[in-house]
Amino acid sequence: MHSKLRSVVGLTLFALCAPACADKTDAPAPASLDETVKPAALATPSAAELRAKASALFGKLPAVAEQKDRPITDAKVNLGRILYHDPRFSKSQLFSCNSCHALDGFGVDVRPDAVAKGTSFGHNQKFGDRNSPTVFNAAIHIAQFWDGRAADVEEQAKGPILNPVEMGMADDVSVVAVLKSIPAYEAMFKTAFPESAQPINYDNMASAIGSFERKLLTTDDFDKFLGGQDDKLSEVQRQGLEIFISSGCIACHAGPGFGGAMFQKLGLLKPYPTADEGRFRFTGKEADKYFFKVPSLRNAAKTAPYFHDGSVKTLTEAVTIMSEIQTPGGRLPADKVASIVAFLDTLTGTPDPTLLTTPTLPDSGPKTPKAVLD
Repeated sequence: MHSKLRSVVGLTLFALCAPACADKTDAPAPASLDETVKPAALATPSAAELRAKASALFGKLPAVAEQKDRPITDAKVNLGRILYHDPRFSKSQLFSCNSCHALDGFGVDVRPDAVAKGTSFGHNQKFGDRNSPTVFNAAIHIAQFWDGRAADVEEQAKGPILNPVEMGMADDVSVVAVLKSIPAYEAMFKTAFPESAQPINYDNMASAIGSFERKLLTTDDFDKFLGGQDDKLSEVQRQGLEIFISSGCIACHAGPGFGGAMFQKLGLLKPYPTADEGRFRFTGKEADKYFFKVPSLRNAAKTAPYFHDGSVKTLTEAVTIMSEIQTPGGRLPADKVASIVAFLDTLTGTPDPTLLTTPTLPDSGPKTPKAVLD
């Protein structure tokens, strides 16, 4: 399956890139990856032509990431928002979902130590080995985590809580015990899950968090441009969009999420140095080595550092590297990279602001279990 995918992607890239490859192949590497390099001065299609092309490639971002047979209700979203911020069902009672996916930081880890290292830390201050991707727009992705080991955001929500280097809880029974010890949760779970005989359970907790995350979709200037507002993309940004399309970036970063819809090999056309074998760690299949879920470029201008290991610190560097190792034309010159970066800035948006406010957590009960750091 992956060999077929590689062939299709390769042919797509060559077809898309043919008109633009000549000026890429022999282009000298930029002297630096300075963010201030002037964007390319290129002719671009009219706004109407570019809008038609972009609409076909990317489509419209949904308002909510609905899921069949799992209705999203206000009660679930409200409960999920509170649970997302509650650190009490981590072993140390210090870490919540929001610790590594800060809603006031575009859904990524903004703690200085995590930004510097490129990966997040949790229980006992242990660092994981992968960068925390943004929770914004994650619900529309093909799967969750860099290796796709969780099918959806509900399944993903269960993982970090029991991970020994994240929230560190021993098992789901311990989590439920903490939730049941907080009196106000009983009524909130009953309201959110009236059909459940025992509303406070691990699956319902994850379902509530998932319902909340399914609302965290971000509209931005690009969406407004697609809607007919020409002035939402400057001339430079329209040039960047055209280069993004013609250079073959869309072979992986298409659809409403500008990514998140497929797995791809990192180093498709030129090896990329990494010890992380990607999806292979989850599936054990040789064909999955160095394959990762393609990250969404929505809010990419605000979610540094980049790549699965957080080793790339600037968007200019990320775009330059990707053009070199993933597209057949080779490394893009600095002015074209600058134009793409200018375009990517138009993908910066925020969800409904009412979802981003920090909730008041329910009071602990008199017998709330006290988790202690090892």
